Amino acid sequence: MLIEQRIIIKEATASEDFLIAEHFYKMWLDIGFPDDAIALSASRTRLIAPDWLNITLQFVEKARRELFYKAFVAEVEGAVVGSASCQLHSGLYPNIIKQEYRKYGYIWGVYVEPSYRRQGIAKQLTSKAVTYLKEIGCTRVVLNASPLGKPVYESLGFSSSNGMQLDL
Repeated sequence: MLIEQRIIIKEATASEDFLIAEHFYKMWLDIGFPDDAIALSASRTRLIAPDWLNITLQFVEKARRELFYKAFVAEVEGAVVGSASCQLHSGLYPNIIKQEYRKYGYIWGVYVEPSYRRQGIAKQLTSKAVTYLKEIGCTRVVLNASPLGKPVYESLGFSSSNGMQLDL
């Protein structure tokens, strides 16, 4: 008998930064970046920095201070099973357009534990992040989608942009 579990989406606290960092790390593993054990056993190059946790925690701390960072977590029976982060997009170049016309938000690190996927959790987390970014005056929200995440974001109205890349 399948028992429906109650999913609670709430704003994360600073005490949950470690879990958010861990989810961010697992997200990279999910999209094919090898961790130490995989890299060593397959004679592959280690792609994730060994101090990933510290790097992520420092980034979150700075984004919280400077970029209106906020994270949301999904809980099932008191356990955090997913998370998403968002903040003002710091940009890659000077933004000379007035903020009321171009204030971008950025969503990153959307992750749901494998056994809780396909239940709408990522969609709920992303929606919560979009709502927050709208509340702080963002005129557009951007994110980078994995192939698995793309249908989730498209269902929320996200569209492909003119972003292009060239791998070197």
